[in-house]
Amino acid sequence: MAPIRICYQSYVDYENGATYWDHLRQHLAAVVDADTHVEVIGITPFDSYAHPLVEFRCAREMIAHAITAEREGYDAFIVGHFQDAGLYEARSAVDIPVLALGEASMLYSCQLGQQSGIVTINPRFIPWFHHQIGKYGLRERVTGVHAMTFEPGQILDGFSSDENFQEVKRLFAEQARPLVAQGVDVLIPGGGIPMLLFAREHNHNVDGAPIINGIPIVVKMAEMAVKLRRLTGLHVSRTSDYARPPPEVIEEFMTHPKGL
Repeated sequence: MAPIRICYQSYVDYENGATYWDHLRQHLAAVVDADTHVEVIGITPFDSYAHPLVEFRCAREMIAHAITAEREGYDAFIVGHFQDAGLYEARSAVDIPVLALGEASMLYSCQLGQQSGIVTINPRFIPWFHHQIGKYGLRERVTGVHAMTFEPGQILDGFSSDENFQEVKRLFAEQARPLVAQGVDVLIPGGGIPMLLFAREHNHNVDGAPIINGIPIVVKMAEMAVKLRRLTGLHVSRTSDYARPPPEVIEEFMTHPKGL
């Protein structure tokens, strides 16, 4: 089978998250198949503040990047950002598989336990995650969302020293334990940055509940999606949420990026 090329969309740019990107590239290289190549791309201005308005700004750029990735010959596109803003729109605009960190993590967690819980980095993301869970039809399976208190840029400090890492780990466990006590049996860090931070921990858990790293999960799902498409032609539905717009609508989207 031919090599697989995947475009991985980070919502941090290299200028503001060089350490994260360096760790991410190493992690991706360690988990992909030998014939898979992953390129990380960023967004500028990066996602520096936890708010839906920032999510929607970044979503527009991500969708444009997905269209560009398809035109440049990539086999799949990954939204490497847990909030998944713009996911459905990106899927409607391209024919290559589009996978997303949040959706992939939540779906896979359903195979590991009956009730999953998310610990996000900032309380302002809690309403967003509840909407996201409902959109995916998982309210009975993803039953709780708690939060630490970081801005997206601040939690990057966890890569700079073991002391900062241990503090993030402690704050995560502090928010996770009440979820486990309420019946959650799988824990999901609500973001690619904490997932990558915790990737160094083997069999990471809180009170017996595993903490999943969605990065290798979404990458392996992307590889599988490409292979299944090549083998069987399997594709997303074009009857509803992912109905493809006419080419002129996509071109209009690509050539008129400014709202004003």
